[in-house]
This record gives sequence, structure tokens and C-alpha cells, in this order.
Amino acid sequence: MCFKKIYKQIKKYDTIIIARHIGPDPDALGSSIGLKEAILYNFPNKKVYVIGTSASRFRYIGNLDRLEDVDYSNSLLIVTDTPDVKRIDGVNPSNFDYVIKIDHHPFIEKYGDIELIDDKASSASQLIIELIKNTNMKINESIAAKLYIGLIADTNRFLYSYTSTKTFELVAWLIKKTNLNFTSLYGNLYNRPLREIKFSGYLASNLIVTENGLGYLKITDDILKEYNVDCSTAGNLIENFNNIQEVKVIAFCSEDKGNDYIKCSIRSKGPIINEVTSHYNGGGHIYACGARPKTFNEVDKMLEELDLLCKNY
Repeated sequence: MCFKKIYKQIKKYDTIIIARHIGPDPDALGSSIGLKEAILYNFPNKKVYVIGTSASRFRYIGNLDRLEDVDYSNSLLIVTDTPDVKRIDGVNPSNFDYVIKIDHHPFIEKYGDIELIDDKASSASQLIIELIKNTNMKINESIAAKLYIGLIADTNRFLYSYTSTKTFELVAWLIKKTNLNFTSLYGNLYNRPLREIKFSGYLASNLIVTENGLGYLKITDDILKEYNVDCSTAGNLIENFNNIQEVKVIAFCSEDKGNDYIKCSIRSKGPIINEVTSHYNGGGHIYACGARPKTFNEVDKMLEELDLLCKNY
């Protein structure tokens, strides 16, 4: 692992920008905001910014920054939880003097001068915890809370196979080191407004399941407006539907009129799905990933491929 090399570059640069993937989830936000806090806690005189489009659902994790008069050519860029350039939110790595990638997805492309990639890690947040632990950086409870939320969200409270003995060891270290009150963090992560609970009822009532074991829903903008939810809501709820006995793969595809694509969240209990989603402006883990096809016609083609995966599994 290249923790010491990363730490050396963090020490070197006075201005550091931290980015993550578009459509952020708690791990993307927890790893990037947690890393910012850790850098400032150890180097209070540095200028450190976390950038990207905000996500109101996860505002409790921390605030994002606006860049003003930053000289990219003399700055360090650190990108967490993002395997390829097209998914980085808000910046182009080629504009920076030095780039570090910290990611737990399968490798897609190289864009960093240093690339810390471990697709066996549970989360990008786990890799930031490892960075802090292996470089003896100081850490406090606030930093630990961000990283714990990211890790817990990506493992669904240690449910998924990406959880390893190392994951548990690092979490134990984090709690012991900071006396983290981890049970207090679950409220924000798992509480849902009533409209989302009602929308979850719509998803359950209208879910289509093929004879091959593909469960899916195509959700139009009109449906989203009817339930007063956004295009990310179905994806945030998908884990609640990933244990249906008759379903091998589940896909929720929501119309995103603002960005002119269909936002698809997909989970699998066996078939490897990320190769299919890579054909539809997506990607991710082998059992958990997303896609952004432009039309519902493309969605239908993707669903046909996923259904065939289920049939052949």
C-alpha cells in the first residue's frame, strides 16, 4: 500500500481539493469530508476544499465548499470512491499539479499520479481509515463519525461480502481511538420521511419480476412528483428489496429530467452485473452498481441483458 507516499504529498501541498463521484452516496461524502477534516486537524494552515454537487438527503454528513480563485496548477487533487474520470464531480484531473486516487471499485482507468485501489475493501471510507492509521495522523470523534457512516452505508451494517476481518479490525480501532458513540449515528442514516415510506409501498406494489428472476421498475417523473420524491429515492431504498426470495437481480430506473437521463440502481445476489451496466453509462461493483441510460428504450435493452444474466446464472 502507498499510504506513506500519499501522506508525503498531503504534507507537500498548501492547497488540496477533494472530489468524489457524481450522484454521491454516504461513502463518497463520508470519505471525502472525513479526509478533509483529518487533513485540517493535522495541518490546520492548509487550504482544503471538498467539492461537488450537494445532496440534501445526506447534508448531515457535512458541508461542501465553493472554489474561488484557486490555482489548480499548484494544487493537489484527491479523488475518493471514483474509478474513472467521467464520473468525477466538478473538476478535471488534468488541470492539477498532482492527483491521488483512493478507490475501492474494480480498476477502470488510471488518472492519478498515485492510485490507492483495493477492490477488496468495503468502502472508500475504510481506505481513509487505513491511511490515517498507517501514517499516525491524529483523529477525533468528528472525523471518525464521517468515516464510520460511509463504511456502514456501503456495507449495509456489515451485511455484504466486501466486509472482511480487516473491516472489523479497522472499525474497532476507530471506535477505541476516538471513543466514537457509533449508535447515535444510525438515526440520520436510516430515518425516512413519511413520503419515502409511502413511495416504498408503491415500489413493493408495482415491482415486476420476470420468470428468470429479474425484479425491476421503470419510474417516470410523474410518479416521482406524485410521491414528492426525487430520482435518487428509489436507489436509496433498493437495499430494502434485495432479499426477495424470487429475485436474483433488482433494478430501479428513475427518470431524471433535470439531467436528461434515467438513473438506475442495480443490485445482485449472484449474477455479475457491472459489465452490463458499463454499456449504459454506468459501472461499479460486481454485485452493486448503477447506470445512466439516456432513454427508456435503452433501459429496456439493459433490462433484457440483465434478464438473460439471471436466466444463465
